[in-house]
Amino acid sequence: MRRWIIIAVLLILVVPAIGVGAWAWAALKFAYSTGDRTGYVQKISNKGWLCKTWEGELTMMTAPGVPAQTFQFTVRDEAVAGQIRISSGQKVRITYEQHKGLPTSCFGETEYFVTGVQAVAP
Repeated sequence: MRRWIIIAVLLILVVPAIGVGAWAWAALKFAYSTGDRTGYVQKISNKGWLCKTWEGELTMMTAPGVPAQTFQFTVRDEAVAGQIRISSGQKVRITYEQHKGLPTSCFGETEYFVTGVQAVAP
């Protein structure tokens, strides 16, 4: 009887936890897409109650007379977040990876994770 209780606990608690952990690892390890976006950093802030992430917004100007588009992104690397904060308000090119299917918003509010930033001459 005791053996069945241990097996039941393992099946109910441990196996799903391992499954969610493997799912999160795979979603963060493999990028769905990668790319660059160029624009002006409008906002960068450190958000979250338990899981602190840097969340930002890039405004992209496409052509005169066309409304600006905004690109929301997440930064997990403190060094990259510092570079973005320094270049806030300036024209930059950000490099990002898109990670679809993350099991929780604890990894970031968006699925776009910035991995680099570079200042661009206006």
